[in-house]
Amino acid sequence: MKKMLFGAFALAMATACTSDNAVTETQDPQGGDFAVAERRSCPSEEIRDEMLANDPAARARAADIENSTARFIQDKTLGRVLADGTVEIPVVVNVLYRTSAENISDAQIQSQIDVLNADYSGTNADATKIPTEFKSVSAGNTGIKFRLVKTVRKATKTRSWRTNDAMKKSSQGGIDATNPSQYLNMWVVGDMGSILGYATFPESAGLWNDGVVMAKNYFGKTSAAPYNLGRTTTHEVGHYLNLRHIWGDGTCATDYVDDTPTQASNNYGTPSYPQMDVCGGVSRSIMFMNYMDYVDDAAMYMFSAGQKARMQAIVAASGVRAGLRNL
Repeated sequence: MKKMLFGAFALAMATACTSDNAVTETQDPQGGDFAVAERRSCPSEEIRDEMLANDPAARARAADIENSTARFIQDKTLGRVLADGTVEIPVVVNVLYRTSAENISDAQIQSQIDVLNADYSGTNADATKIPTEFKSVSAGNTGIKFRLVKTVRKATKTRSWRTNDAMKKSSQGGIDATNPSQYLNMWVVGDMGSILGYATFPESAGLWNDGVVMAKNYFGKTSAAPYNLGRTTTHEVGHYLNLRHIWGDGTCATDYVDDTPTQASNNYGTPSYPQMDVCGGVSRSIMFMNYMDYVDDAAMYMFSAGQKARMQAIVAASGVRAGLRNL
């Protein structure tokens, strides 16, 4: 069983999913032309450490969230929380485009909402691939749904965006969030270089920059294989709902979930089951098909029951994202 620590720990205000391939900038001060991302890589702990080192209030919020999450999970285990606590999260999609191709269609946007609803309800067609070993700890329906409320579109001259949240500021050519305490805001931009997407964690709940950012090629059903099935957004929304990477962003580290096997590192591509890792001298089969790993979209198709409990704690009436329940 994994140990859950609620004192001094590092949680993120934002985590970025990127390619680990080297890229080169052009002279464009806003970015430039970059190679297409070939596999996921997230410098999340570095981003977290820097933010938390400089923001005592964020550290305190993160610790409070972990403690309240632990209490929620304990209460649920003891039968104090109703199992049927479905929450429908209202979503605002903010599209920033420089070209007509970047001004993604309503159909592409709806395809992403459909993917989220399938993945978070456990009705995704590829859920049938979950190995027997992990079926007993599969989340199934997380009790979280998503509803598109509106789409905001804005033309921009910016060629490429970064993780500095400029796309969330109208003063910097972006789009201001729509009431982030009550809506999940998503920003879709034309290009972020090697970055597929990134998200804020619950300690940023209700702040001006709270939400998920995605590059348009990886938002919804697209032709940008191997990240063409909308699973990058499923992954990033997982962060928004307080899920860490399944390997805990360290060698055999913790993701604060008991039923995801401890694994030595992240996985790429389309691994074959079983995939074995050794941690603490013990060889075990790992859950590489979890949405919070780095495998290709076609190779990820499950959350665990422990991850479900963490997400439910965040959107519960007592959770830090309770405002999402009010519309």
